[in-house]
Amino acid sequence: MPTFIFQLQALLDQRSHAERQKQLAVATIERQRLDLESRVTDRQTEIRSHKNDLRDLLTTPAAQGVDFRTVRLQANASLHAQLSTQRLALQLAGLYHRLDAARKELREAATRRRAVELLKQKRFDAWKREQHRLETNELDEIATLRHSIKDIYHRDTETQKTRIELNAD
Repeated sequence: MPTFIFQLQALLDQRSHAERQKQLAVATIERQRLDLESRVTDRQTEIRSHKNDLRDLLTTPAAQGVDFRTVRLQANASLHAQLSTQRLALQLAGLYHRLDAARKELREAATRRRAVELLKQKRFDAWKREQHRLETNELDEIATLRHSIKDIYHRDTETQKTRIELNAD
């Protein structure tokens, strides 16, 4: 039985490969996003910790006194953590922009691949219909030949009977 050969299989393979590359690009950016979000969360936890430590230093009993040097160091550490968090947030915003662009490219690549897949499916369906038509024609031809052979056999049999009857007379 004949097999279906899609003439644009190389194009479909190329489009599938391009889509896979876009998927990998999105996955890489997603991994970076998760890393940055984790770092932002860690920094926010650090900021809360610094603020709690600063609050504890400022609410010490009056008898012990406030160590302003420690308070200043703690405040500086808190500010440094806030600046670091802001820088990470800016990086994260840029990363979200890149992620949106990469996802858009992935959707476009998937659409281009899907278009070729739909064309392949249409051509396969047309090929299948043509194969069915050819098979039906062959079956019709076989049936016609069988009928013709029976008809010829029947005529030959009748002719032989007639000859036998004529010879017998």
